[in-house]
Amino acid sequence: MSTATTEVAESDRDAAPTQTAPAEGGDAAKEETPSPPNFILYKEGPEYVQELRQLTLWAHHVLLPVYGREVTSSYPWCSSWWEHPEAVAQLHGLWLAWAELTGPGSGRCGPANWHRDYLQQVMTSLRDPSGPFAGCKAGSHRPKETPRIERADPFAPPPPPPAQA
Repeated sequence: MSTATTEVAESDRDAAPTQTAPAEGGDAAKEETPSPPNFILYKEGPEYVQELRQLTLWAHHVLLPVYGREVTSSYPWCSSWWEHPEAVAQLHGLWLAWAELTGPGSGRCGPANWHRDYLQQVMTSLRDPSGPFAGCKAGSHRPKETPRIERADPFAPPPPPPAQA
């Protein structure tokens, strides 16, 4: 393979996928059913548990050994991070980006883009002193109280009045 061909092949790998216009005329365009979202907050039951397990393996074998800095009161981490829904959501997004930018078929700049665009923002948000791990200490998880919600759907029609006897 020539150098010019190699350069084209590598640049094609980094290009955005192209979309094909639907067929016009007599041929009916086939509508594809969208696949369910990959994001962990859309999963339930065994599917959620399996996704959380995969995330945990990545976090414990890749993320924390390489990027987990010392825990301090001004840079907290919870050893039970999976008990914090915000942490699960942010780390899952970070993991999905990792898979896309460093996996098979990713471009050579993928890891640099992951570091630049995702890693620091997520770790800074999670380890902020007022972030989801506030109050957690090494080996000590502190559950967080979620904000109170007055009405689950404030714009829904009001409930019917109670029946009078």
